[in-house]
Amino acid sequence: MNVIKTSIDGVVIIEPRLFKDARGYFFESFNQKEFEEKVCHTAFVQDNESKSSYGVVRGLHFQKPPFAQSKLVRVVQGAVLDVAVDIRKGSPTFGQHIAVELTADNHRQFFIPRGFAHGFSVLSAEVIFQYKCDNFYTPQNEGAIAWDDPDLGIDWRIPMDKVLLSEKDRLHSRLKDAEWLF
Repeated sequence: MNVIKTSIDGVVIIEPRLFKDARGYFFESFNQKEFEEKVCHTAFVQDNESKSSYGVVRGLHFQKPPFAQSKLVRVVQGAVLDVAVDIRKGSPTFGQHIAVELTADNHRQFFIPRGFAHGFSVLSAEVIFQYKCDNFYTPQNEGAIAWDDPDLGIDWRIPMDKVLLSEKDRLHSRLKDAEWLF
């Protein structure tokens, strides 16, 4: 696998080695040994999958310590703009974000370490999105910041009149007003 560093330490894009022939393609989507050698040591304990339609924005979500989660995310069908926002107080990149397009065609994966809020917007008619987490989800410890916080300046690449949100995602605080323990 090829690991592409981003401007925020620890947040990386992963490109798998793709083997194609007349039958189609094959790639190894995850290898613990290689991941630990090239990215970091972590043990994923939960795999999740979601299906969404064009215009859906999910996020920006995180789990509060000690239940924080690192995530390794990828798209199986369709395309998303995936976003990680640094919410570690005292970090030199606090409030900065990385956005990467993940598609079924580019096979890229995005690793988001603990201490980041995460979200994505659906750019295709439909998407199937998968992610691995290194800690179990605990509803009482979930946190979020507003997906449209103007201080973050995220271009979700969806026209405002086409954005589809859950009721919960309409109500989150801006980063400057959010409370967490990172």
